[in-house]
Amino acid sequence: MRIIGGTARGRRLKAPKGSAIRPTADRVREALFNILPRDWSGRRVLDLFAGSGSLSLEALSRGAASALLVDESAEAAGLIRSNLQTLGFMDRARIWAQPVGKALGRLADEGAAYDVVFLDPPYDDGWVGKAMAAISRGAMLGAGGIAVAEHSVRERVEEQYGEVVRRDRRQYGDTVLSFFESHN
Repeated sequence: MRIIGGTARGRRLKAPKGSAIRPTADRVREALFNILPRDWSGRRVLDLFAGSGSLSLEALSRGAASALLVDESAEAAGLIRSNLQTLGFMDRARIWAQPVGKALGRLADEGAAYDVVFLDPPYDDGWVGKAMAAISRGAMLGAGGIAVAEHSVRERVEEQYGEVVRRDRRQYGDTVLSFFESHN
């Protein structure tokens, strides 16, 4: 696994061992960042089910101002911390090692809003719908913001969650990227 663009382009990331953490495939990550806006300067990123942190690390490499990476796994948190330190991005990132549902509640209470939300939950567990509903209820997607959910082609994903509407859907084999925007 490597960073594909920005200041850390070509740098290797530590990858998880075993199957407990499923990183976004390089080709899907590359396609995703080719679809998203090119200018990342000043953007605040929320990465749910962060795993290795590869999506946020890519965004930070491209100039994102900050990232909050959430994963309940201590192994994932350690892997993220190691990758952040290796790339020199610790000053622009925070790691929350807690369940995503708890983190979403905390963020809603804080009134936090993000420019980009990455959501890469375990496939076919219904987490896309639960998380998107919570993101909409908590108004966590800032004006002009975008949320990208990676999910299985088998998972039912709605076209709209409150004020958050799916604007695009791209399929890569069994993997689907759903792009959401706030309707406000």
